Amino acid sequence: MSFAITQSCCVDATCVSACPVNCIHPAPGEPDFGTTDMLYVDPRACIDCGACAEVCPVDAVFPVENLVGPLREYAEVNAAYYADREAPAVLAGSPLFHAWDPVRFDRVLPADFPRLDVAVVGSGPAAMYTVEDLLLHTTARVTIIDRLTEAGGLVRFGVAPDHATTKRIGEHFARYHDHHRVRMRLGVEVGRDVTVEELSRRYDAVVYAVGAAESRDLGVPGDQLPGNLASTAVVGWYNGHPEIAADTVDLAGPRVVVVGTGNVALDVARILTADPDTLGGLAPAVLDALRASSVREVVLLGRRGPREAAWTRGELLGLLRRDDLEVVVDDRDPRTADEIAAAAPTETASLLRDLPRSSAAPDARRRVVLRFHAAPEEILGTDHVTGVRVSGGDEIATGTVVRAIGHRGRPVPGLPFDPATGTVPHTEGRVEGRPGTYVVGWIKRGASGGIGANRADSAETVASLIADGASGVLGGGAPRNPVRRAVRRLSRR
Repeated sequence: MSFAITQSCCVDATCVSACPVNCIHPAPGEPDFGTTDMLYVDPRACIDCGACAEVCPVDAVFPVENLVGPLREYAEVNAAYYADREAPAVLAGSPLFHAWDPVRFDRVLPADFPRLDVAVVGSGPAAMYTVEDLLLHTTARVTIIDRLTEAGGLVRFGVAPDHATTKRIGEHFARYHDHHRVRMRLGVEVGRDVTVEELSRRYDAVVYAVGAAESRDLGVPGDQLPGNLASTAVVGWYNGHPEIAADTVDLAGPRVVVVGTGNVALDVARILTADPDTLGGLAPAVLDALRASSVREVVLLGRRGPREAAWTRGELLGLLRRDDLEVVVDDRDPRTADEIAAAAPTETASLLRDLPRSSAAPDARRRVVLRFHAAPEEILGTDHVTGVRVSGGDEIATGTVVRAIGHRGRPVPGLPFDPATGTVPHTEGRVEGRPGTYVVGWIKRGASGGIGANRADSAETVASLIADGASGVLGGGAPRNPVRRAVRRLSRR
């Protein structure tokens, strides 16, 4: 029997390098890498060795015979990826092997490479992949600086609490917190407690991995009304973010409208309709609010059609397989039914074919309504949200709107910033006009790609840093103690 990759795949490709027969794809460097929801094991070539399962940081890989419940269909999901692809060659007396790419050596580290002092600003996935790369491939001393008093970034405060396996990658990253060449400086914010200039004077290199903390606005009348919430506020609320108040989300009304059809929108809908007792790790105040919630329906609004929805197949399947929840499609716009019918079996929209339509009488369960071709045109209300007017003139009554239409970075005082993209201008991670300063993650490439996408991203930035160190652009690691003491003094840990 073969192994199969399941819903919680983080696409960081650790499993690819562990596979002895090259049967996990798309692999880094292949055209599809970074464009698929997950990676896939070719059941024709898998030799059942289990190496991929051993190294997976989020426990997403299982033997096919051990897949149960909602995970059972992932055997077919993995096989379907290879259905129209040529079978790997058969070697005489050997199992099936995919062809290997030529060996490449992308980095050359000279013997006299200096021991650098590097600061990494941030402690989320992009930051920690960078830290890991530096620790494993150089002799650098690394200082992790984060404005919050708890490390983890997106893994800690962005991943939904019912995605325990995805959150487990935080354990992988946390092992570097106590590394003998790492120092943690938490509760220190660049621009408030220390400046970009001070960090540049103290460290040979500074890597900014500050993410994309701003939620995009709808840009419609009523956008600033109380009750219109950013998805970052809602996600931070149920994850116990220290800067989000316990009363941020009002669940007194029967309906919440979520604008967006990505994974974050699904996360919000899933948590607001879940049995709180099935959610682990929530703050008592959040659990109490969910237990007292009056929300019976969450409406997800998509500006475009079902075939353009940004959610992944695995996340949608996770919602559809819940027995305690009714998921329906609002098909009042005739384009919706036509597009679902036209979707190929491999398209995520095909999963919506057998769902009931919203015109059907609701049952006793809570429900999620998927409504497409419904762009918000106005947030209604005077002192607080009372509803949403969508294209076509329909009004949806609600006291809470959540906008989950993407994120953007915010400026870091002292660094260049492109307001159009919400990123810091760079070349292969090098910040323009500031030698020794680098970016990685969403502040570098924009708010796209999941946790695993940061592995390749950080590899590019670290490669630039190493090349600069080898060419003498960076300093030799001589300590500048006054700033170092200042950073330590500001730290709350």
